[in-house]
Amino acid sequence: MLLIQNVTVIDPRSGMQTPGDILIAGDKIQKIAPVIAPPEGTDILDGSGLCAGPGLVDVHVHFRDPGLTYKEDILTGAAAAAAGGFTTVVMMANTKPPIDSVETVRYVLNKGKETGIHVETCGTVTVGMQGKKLTDMSALKEAGAVGFTDDGVPTMDEKLALKAMAETAGLHVPISFHEENPAFISDNGVNRGKASEHFGIGGSDRQAEISMIERDIELAVQTGCCMDVQHISTKEGVDFIRRAREEHPGIDIHAEATPHHIALTEEAVIEHGTLAKMNPPLRTMADRLAIIEGLVDGTIDLIATDHAPHSAEEKAKPLTEAPSGIIGLETALAVCVTELVEPHYLTICQLMEKMAYNPARMYHLDRGYLAEGGPADIVLFDPAQSFVVGEHFHSKAVNSPFIGQELMGVVRYTICDGKIVYENPAF
Repeated sequence: MLLIQNVTVIDPRSGMQTPGDILIAGDKIQKIAPVIAPPEGTDILDGSGLCAGPGLVDVHVHFRDPGLTYKEDILTGAAAAAAGGFTTVVMMANTKPPIDSVETVRYVLNKGKETGIHVETCGTVTVGMQGKKLTDMSALKEAGAVGFTDDGVPTMDEKLALKAMAETAGLHVPISFHEENPAFISDNGVNRGKASEHFGIGGSDRQAEISMIERDIELAVQTGCCMDVQHISTKEGVDFIRRAREEHPGIDIHAEATPHHIALTEEAVIEHGTLAKMNPPLRTMADRLAIIEGLVDGTIDLIATDHAPHSAEEKAKPLTEAPSGIIGLETALAVCVTELVEPHYLTICQLMEKMAYNPARMYHLDRGYLAEGGPADIVLFDPAQSFVVGEHFHSKAVNSPFIGQELMGVVRYTICDGKIVYENPAF
């Protein structure tokens, strides 16, 4: 048994935020109370000054395994997740080969069992992510896929997208879309505007995202599917989702905001170059503030990292040749505490809802909350402690624009299935 004492217990499901103790037996929470006397032989963890929230749930990570493990693998990706307070991650399917077969789903899930956290995976929407033929979604779900996405590649064939949505609706699983129409893009990863002009390149026009979100909302209304709009970056996209929810009460549409789109604008690309190049790109201050407003009013209900590791050699290439994406698991909570909680946009409980409870609920996972009899997946963190992001990560990659930045919110312990899977050695 493990007794966590003297923490602020935060449960986003019930809205509870209260001082207390948490007693863990096996992989379940046995008791939550103001004071718990330790049973004989119980291990004690003093959490004075710390918040105890549900283990974070990230529905959008790239672990590059199989096939691109020089960037990241499932073991190092899971270690990075644990260091960031995440106890559950959902892998994207754009590996090499893509996760479009039962065999690949089983490989990923079996390797995930070697980690100390819960590693889930999506399957691809189309075979080989070619956008031509749907995968056998039923078989992939039976093998353990929790949802479907061709993340990294937009589904341009409208009839195929509609068919995929109808299929996932019947299977009662989410379908997640990468909303970037290549017709509006030249030299992706950089916003068409101040940043693209600075570098003298074409960049990614905001209409690339806007047009796809508008189309897919209409298709989602027709099919009644559970749709996730991934890594939203435009104020117009936020407005479309808000309006769709108002016009179609009960519609099952979700939207992700990444910590980097919450915290940064296209100015970061000018400052950091390839370390701030990503798809969709960082955009304007108006877009950043609209994303924050969407988080505040509930239009955006998920925060997901889009953890995208690349090698230092790849990111050292010229801007137009370097791959898009940044790592995010180890800085996500701190970025969100700094940019959302400290300025009083969200409470810590509301942040836990968007980083744990809502993501778990979308994927029908019994996680993301703290309650007696519930899962013993817990992050212990100090929201008042600051630190400077260093150059060493548990991830294989170091492609982060937050290196050298002072952030608030230090993860002290991560507990998954009742076991401590991460302890911060610096505090």
